[in-house]
Amino acid sequence: MSVLEFKNVSKVYDKMTTALSDVSFEVSEGEIISIIGPSGAGKSTILRCINRLVNASSGDITFDGHNVIEAGKKEIRQIRTKIGMVFQHYNLVYRLSVVENVLHGRLGSKRNIAGALGHYTEEEKELAFQILEKLNLTDQAYKRCDELSGGQKQRVGIGRAIMQEPRLLLCDEPIASLDPSSAKIIMDQLHDISRTMKYTCILNLHQVDVALRYSDRIIGLAAGKVVYDGPPDKLDKSTIYEIYQSDEGELITDVG
Repeated sequence: MSVLEFKNVSKVYDKMTTALSDVSFEVSEGEIISIIGPSGAGKSTILRCINRLVNASSGDITFDGHNVIEAGKKEIRQIRTKIGMVFQHYNLVYRLSVVENVLHGRLGSKRNIAGALGHYTEEEKELAFQILEKLNLTDQAYKRCDELSGGQKQRVGIGRAIMQEPRLLLCDEPIASLDPSSAKIIMDQLHDISRTMKYTCILNLHQVDVALRYSDRIIGLAAGKVVYDGPPDKLDKSTIYEIYQSDEGELITDVG
């Protein structure tokens, strides 16, 4: 079953810079897909077109039965409640506690007054602690987020995203700011969460070997165009060269 479809999607910034050029692909329910490519290839633009943080210039994007490109404000809000986002730089409220940040994943589905006042049901609080347990963060629940390590902050970001109970999880360079040990923990947990909780997951990654290890499928971008879309075991050195204009891409061989 298809969760997401891109059909001939292009994005041009300032009528001059082409970020995406005629990009087409489908995402099936439960897939873990890594998008790889050098900086400026269009990886982040794809994710931001999915949840309408940026508007595609042309083409069609369909997510969970919604026409993303033509959606109005109310429909965009509905779409975003079904899409969890994990950011490279965490995007947390650092003065708040770990559990408060995780609960923020529910804000998009609340009425404005309830969200502003931070009113959460007992069921939502219980779910937040279940998520913290899954992420091995229970003992950090009441600690301020500015007191955490980078890896812990990213786990909080993951917890906030899955607190939405989304249909799709988008991860924009989730390990780029982490050391190899922390990166492995994050990738292991993202993989485990996607499998056990049956989330469809799209990750932007620089590290080819990490994509090979954790993905069901890899999409390779170069200059805004798809140059590879297939299983990890079919991604050969010549294709890596086409994507990165080098033999190896950007590898972190000590993750795992």
